[in-house]
Amino acid sequence: MRRHLEALGHEVIVADPNFAPMYATRDRRIKTDKRDARALCEACRLGAYRPAHRTSDRQRDVRAHLSVRETLVRTRSKYIALIGALARREGCRIKAGPSPSFARRVEQAGLPAHTLIQIGPLLVMLKALNEQIKAADKRLEEIAQADKVVQRLCSVPGVGPVVATTFAATLDEASRFLGAKHVRSYLGLVPREYSSGERQHRGRISKAGSVRARSLLVEAAWAVLRWKTERTRALHEWWARIAQRRGKATAVVALARKLAGIMFAVWRDGTEFDPLLLRPGSDPASPRAA
Repeated sequence: MRRHLEALGHEVIVADPNFAPMYATRDRRIKTDKRDARALCEACRLGAYRPAHRTSDRQRDVRAHLSVRETLVRTRSKYIALIGALARREGCRIKAGPSPSFARRVEQAGLPAHTLIQIGPLLVMLKALNEQIKAADKRLEEIAQADKVVQRLCSVPGVGPVVATTFAATLDEASRFLGAKHVRSYLGLVPREYSSGERQHRGRISKAGSVRARSLLVEAAWAVLRWKTERTRALHEWWARIAQRRGKATAVVALARKLAGIMFAVWRDGTEFDPLLLRPGSDPASPRAA
């Protein structure tokens, strides 16, 4: 819509819908399109709005590819979960393993003939989904190879083409963030806070922003913990200290928050990840940590 209006010669301002003062004159008990339009006009007249960032056309295209891939992966996961449930109902158990080889493990599970007939359509769809996901991964690898920023982001432990392209597409421009704290807040990886006077209470993470980027960063944190190498030693030790105080799950989210700061520093400074400069107590968004 914004592009069509600008093509007609109009000046378009995309306002941030999360900016509360923009709706100060609206009655929350009664909502109509007419009242919303009046509130927006009043906010425009008073300047009580905050312009939202407009994603570049290139990153819009990358986000579209990521959305398609995510839908394919989720659909495959639903099919695998349903087949597993039907197999357990017959007293059979399918061996654990990677999703692309799930159909082969189903054949080795010794399922009854009537169950194989029931899940036959799903196995056919799984084969097609695996081919499409493989093609989507190849497309993302091509995008990563053509983007120097994504290549540098892939130097961070646990970060591959999918995580790197998602991070770059979500932030769009590193220069629009003042620092790593703003990036973590933008991705919803900072605690919620309910403070008043001398009382300060912090809860779970805010979960604001992109769900896809936040979940992939958590997966990247788990990948770092699964493969302990010299490059990830400092991250492992940092995670272990947090886990002793707050538990493993909370520490993983903290590690995802730390990875977000490191990736932002790598992008902002035009460097690559250097484990020798990642020292205990250092800021992961500082040039020394990237």
